[in-house]
Amino acid sequence: LLMTGPKAYLTYARSVQVGTQSGIEECKQQFAWDRWNCPDSATQLKGLRRATRETSFVHAISAAGVMYTLTRNCSLGDLENCGCDVSKNGKIGGRGWLWGGCSDNVDFGERISKQYVDAQETGQDSRAAVNLHNNEAGRLAVKATMKRICRCHGMSESCSVQTCWTQLSDFREIGNYLKMKHSQAQKLDIDKKRLRAGNSADSRGAIVDAFGGIAQTELVYLEDSPDYCRRNVSLGLYGTEGRECVQHGEGLNQWERRSCRRLCQECGLRVEERRTEVVSSCNCKFQWCCKVHCEDCSQVIVKHVCARREAGAGQGLRRRQRGPK
Repeated sequence: LLMTGPKAYLTYARSVQVGTQSGIEECKQQFAWDRWNCPDSATQLKGLRRATRETSFVHAISAAGVMYTLTRNCSLGDLENCGCDVSKNGKIGGRGWLWGGCSDNVDFGERISKQYVDAQETGQDSRAAVNLHNNEAGRLAVKATMKRICRCHGMSESCSVQTCWTQLSDFREIGNYLKMKHSQAQKLDIDKKRLRAGNSADSRGAIVDAFGGIAQTELVYLEDSPDYCRRNVSLGLYGTEGRECVQHGEGLNQWERRSCRRLCQECGLRVEERRTEVVSSCNCKFQWCCKVHCEDCSQVIVKHVCARREAGAGQGLRRRQRGPK
């Protein structure tokens, strides 16, 4: 989708493609334990026609991924006529430190990202305005999560003076930032009478008024989300029945700890334990010449999935399967 249109420059096409894919992968990672788990249908044209809270995240993380990849590849010298941002080098940044080194060129990444991503929005309606707003919120997330890296200078590295530069954060931090913005996303309240009036100036005025007071860093949406607990083939939603959740374990994040409650119990489903015995080769020994003798080792893998509340439903189902050699 991002490779079409008059503003698609082949010089940066590969970075745009990789960045878009990075955004989609981060979306799936962030929502792996949510009812809406960033399915493939959500990142395709039909799914992007909706303007829900979740679609706002898809637009933001995709724009961020494109900007991030372009910026990184620029700093690495992988793109022609592009390199580190040295515009502030030598200037005083604060008490005891100067700008220097190789700052990531986010201005370049932002500019080219706009040319590619925003070019997809050709309409003048409220949906296009929302998508463009969320694209920009994604790019601002890249800037908001950047970190300052400093190196000490002075006698015996006394750090009397520091040289500092800005650097991209790990993309996971940008995903975490936008996941928080997703939970705080605001629904636009647009005057529908002005939109239906047929006067283009009045329609644009209604859209502009709806955005009043909403910061550019915030995600916005137009439509309420459907019930992600239930299967809806027409919307490309599969529901939560059959989804795996995490019942217990060490080092779980907040989304994993709440996964069984959110995916199963709050959707009217029960948590079913399924045990699978996997048999694989182990303790292999080489015998001269030329055979390898192995033993069969079995391991029981326990998974918890969401299942319907039906009388007499089997629990703790066991099945035996052959694992890889």
